[in-house]
Order: sequence, then C-alpha cells, then structure tokens
Amino acid sequence: MTAVAKHPLVARLERALAGRAPQLAERDEPFKEAAVALILRPREDDDADLLLIRRAVRAGDPWSGQIGLPGGRFEPADASLEATALRESFEEVGIDLRTEGLVLGALDEIRPRTPVLPPIIVRPYVVVLDRAPTLVLSDEVAEVRWVRLRELFVPGARVNTTVTVREYRMQVDAYQHGDFTIWGMTERILSTFDGLWR
Repeated sequence: MTAVAKHPLVARLERALAGRAPQLAERDEPFKEAAVALILRPREDDDADLLLIRRAVRAGDPWSGQIGLPGGRFEPADASLEATALRESFEEVGIDLRTEGLVLGALDEIRPRTPVLPPIIVRPYVVVLDRAPTLVLSDEVAEVRWVRLRELFVPGARVNTTVTVREYRMQVDAYQHGDFTIWGMTERILSTFDGLWR
C-alpha cells in the first residue's frame, strides 16, 4: 500500500477526510445500520476508477436492479460499520479490502428519502486499492463497472429523471453513465464525494 498512499489523489482524499468529521444520522427507532464501500483504483493521470455494481433483480430486495456500491447490513459479528463495508465487499465482489485496500475514512451517513424503503442508516467508507483486483461476483450482483471519476463527475452526467420503485414514481436527480442511472442514496453519497476528491 506504500505506492498508492503517495498517489496525489489519495493524498488529497486523506487530507479532506481527516479534516472533517462525518455527519451521523439521527438514530430514531426503528432503524437498521449498513455500510458501503467507495472502492477506488487510482490511475497514473491523477484520476481514479470507481467500482459500481448493478444489483441483481431479486424478490423482496428494495434495491433490486439498482446501481450502487458494494455493501450491506451490519451483522452482530461485525466489529464496526467499517468491518461491515469490508465484509460485504468481499461477499459481493470478492475483493478482500482488509488485505488489498486502504480505508481513507468515512463520509456522511444517509437515510432513504423514499417512504417505501426500509428505515436504514448507511455509512459510506472510501477505500483505495493498489492494483486491479480479480472480481468474483455473488448472486446478489448482476454486473460491475469501473468508472473514471472524471467521466462520472462532469456537468452533462447529471440529469433529472423519473424512476419507479414498488410502483411509486418520482422525479430524481441522478448521475448518468451509459446505461447506468445512479440515483437515490448512491447519488447522494457520490455528490458528497464529488465535493472532496478534486
């Protein structure tokens, strides 16, 4: 991890995350906790690739088919929410972030705004890799895509669009990357991250 720690983008992110305390969501009952990982693969041109996933279509999954980040719910055996993000990333995409990643810090916690979604608090963690890993997808993940930050965070990539969740239609802000429409909690996480990485 020594080489990646010296990467200019990684150094900027470390400074940005060290200089701010993540805002915690209110823990008014009922709620569950979860964590996700923004997994970055730095590039030589002061850019990085971000790993996005398309969730498999599954009955009973409120985020079925959506674009997101590796992650999932806190389990009693997890030592922390950071441990949750690392465990879930290994389970979903096969990357052992405990040995292959460097956790730079956490972003602000968020909760769903859509009334049909479960009451869950999500804490995002920013993690960098020092090499391109081999991905092994679980049956919860239909597709993965490495997306360059400078291609994702451009003015033309932000759109306002209509989405339907459990027959509930709504207008949302989203990032558009090819056929990936990134909205909801993932869009909110990425909006916060966009303010830090440049």
